[in-house]
Amino acid sequence: MAKSVIESKIAKAIGPYSLGIAAGDYVFLSGQIPLDGATGKIVDGGIEAQTEQVFKNIKALLETSGAKMEQVVKSTVFMTDLGEFQAMNGIYASHVPQPYPARSTIQVAGLPMGAKVEIEMIIWKSGT
Repeated sequence: MAKSVIESKIAKAIGPYSLGIAAGDYVFLSGQIPLDGATGKIVDGGIEAQTEQVFKNIKALLETSGAKMEQVVKSTVFMTDLGEFQAMNGIYASHVPQPYPARSTIQVAGLPMGAKVEIEMIIWKSGT
């Protein structure tokens, strides 16, 4: 199966990995952190601002790949503080349409560049 790299106009990978890979009808997005592509830094603000930036980055990758949020079948959310779960969850629900994809949320000790949240997704482009 051929695979192609998904690039973004607003964010770049901060390490030796692709932001996303398309393989057949699937798109696999690497974990997206709240990186502002213009500054190369994590956005200012709390979990709400960071989660909004993560979705801005995700939507740019979906657009590049020709996929839609409605086609997300699995997401994984990494957070440094599950005490902020409800705030993140509200932002998540405002961007991800029902029926919601399968999801895991995991608390971690730390994320790259001091981010509070990171989200990765699997998209099935035939699944509209």
